[in-house]
Amino acid sequence: MSVRYRFSEGRVMIGLSVVLAVSLLAGSAFAQSDANPKWDLFVGYQWLHPGGTVPTPFGDYNNPTPFKIPDMSKGFGSALTYNFDPHWGAEFDFGHSWGDGNYELTGSLGPRFMWRTDAANYFLHAMVSLNRVNVSGLNAGNGIGAIIGGGMDLPIKKWLSFRLFEADYVWARHNYHDFATGNSDLARPTFEGVRLRTGVVFNWGGAPAVAPTASCSIQPSEVMVGEPLTATVTASNFNPKHTVTYSWSGNGGQVTGKDTTAQIDTTNAAPGSYTVTAHVTDPKAKNNNEASCSATYTIKPLPPKNPPTITCTASPASVQAGATVTVTCNTNSPDGVPVTLSNWTASAGTISGSGNTATLATDGVQPGTITVNATATDSRGLTAQGTTQATVENPPPPPPKAAKLSQCDFPNEKKPWRVDNTCKAVLDDVAKNLQQNPDSKLVIVGNADPKEKRKNLAGERSVDSKFYLTEGEAQQHIDPSRIEVRTGSGGTKTAEYWIVPSGATFDSTGTESVDESKVKAVPDHPKPVAKKKAAKKAQ
Repeated sequence: MSVRYRFSEGRVMIGLSVVLAVSLLAGSAFAQSDANPKWDLFVGYQWLHPGGTVPTPFGDYNNPTPFKIPDMSKGFGSALTYNFDPHWGAEFDFGHSWGDGNYELTGSLGPRFMWRTDAANYFLHAMVSLNRVNVSGLNAGNGIGAIIGGGMDLPIKKWLSFRLFEADYVWARHNYHDFATGNSDLARPTFEGVRLRTGVVFNWGGAPAVAPTASCSIQPSEVMVGEPLTATVTASNFNPKHTVTYSWSGNGGQVTGKDTTAQIDTTNAAPGSYTVTAHVTDPKAKNNNEASCSATYTIKPLPPKNPPTITCTASPASVQAGATVTVTCNTNSPDGVPVTLSNWTASAGTISGSGNTATLATDGVQPGTITVNATATDSRGLTAQGTTQATVENPPPPPPKAAKLSQCDFPNEKKPWRVDNTCKAVLDDVAKNLQQNPDSKLVIVGNADPKEKRKNLAGERSVDSKFYLTEGEAQQHIDPSRIEVRTGSGGTKTAEYWIVPSGATFDSTGTESVDESKVKAVPDHPKPVAKKKAAKKAQ
């Protein structure tokens, strides 16, 4: 039985030591708060139910009888606490109770957690203690114990609180081997007591309370007669758990305040310098519950009523149909009052504006001039019209394309490459076109019938046509660099003549360039070739 008690006692002591160490470390890690006292001291009355049974004084050692220690209605207690922050503190506790010739003393140390509110402070503590008990007829003895409990304090002043109650569980182990056998539960009794306390708590130390403050601002700081202002107040160092009230006053214009913001109407106010003041109050706080601040502003006289000015520009100023134009209007007031821009209109197309910029869409618009208008209006209602123009141009002509001008047929069976008189007349017209359009070029595409077996016949028809234009008997003298010769896959006995204007390109799909270093122009009357046999005989 004693082994089980010692194990239980050791486990409780280890647990309390861990709680104490962790709590103290956590408490020291928190930042110090100026809102809580550095120290507090409890002094008051204590009632104790020891909750312990010991051997009866002057009893039989070998056969002891139990004696339950009676309640002790006389006593006092005190506790000194060092506060790390508003919640955590290290508590040093002392208690003394007596009655019927008996007494019990406790000296304890441990962490305390306190939750502070405006109306009450609630606390919990857990302490290890030295427990000394004296029972009349038995020797006084010391034991190891623990105290766990809590209570409630009612604040009266900053330095004084009333402890309404404190209720604690008091646990201890004692040794009465001199009065009972070692196998008896009375030799090592466990005390499970209850103590109740009430009294006063004195508080001191810590930084003094920070006075609440207020900061005011106003926008804008200068206005003209009739223009509004907005004042704002920011309060600091008030109890965040309380709802503060705001009031506003001023001597320039009509001040209408709501919470942290006030509106000032300067209609009919005389020009000059004025002040608006905010008052912040905490109705629940008794001390340091007010703060105020002021902001100054100037009301200037109205200037002469000159209308605003506006100038508008279009960029780009000229576009093709379907493109967009950015219209920008710059406004100004000679009297320095705010000016806004609105009422964007356009004589054609679609316009949409925001601020001083608008976008003109010209989808589907016919060529011509588009007029864009906008209205500038100042804060007094004076207006001015702004105008600019953008031009929608005629669409550009389609890009030039290569075109087939004519073609020649080559019907001569014996000289299928020959440019005959009919073809020469066609080529004379081609040369005339090239002479009238010196920037144009010519592409000649020669073709051949698949049944024709002469090698490079299509290329010869192309090259022979070029030769006539550049060096033929008609003396056309067309620059050879302006003529490109190609072969095609038309499968006909023809040569096609394609005029390529400046800026155009020829679609060469299905054609191939003629290598003029290999394919030469064939003369109309070529020299006869000597026969091989005649050559051998001549040898």
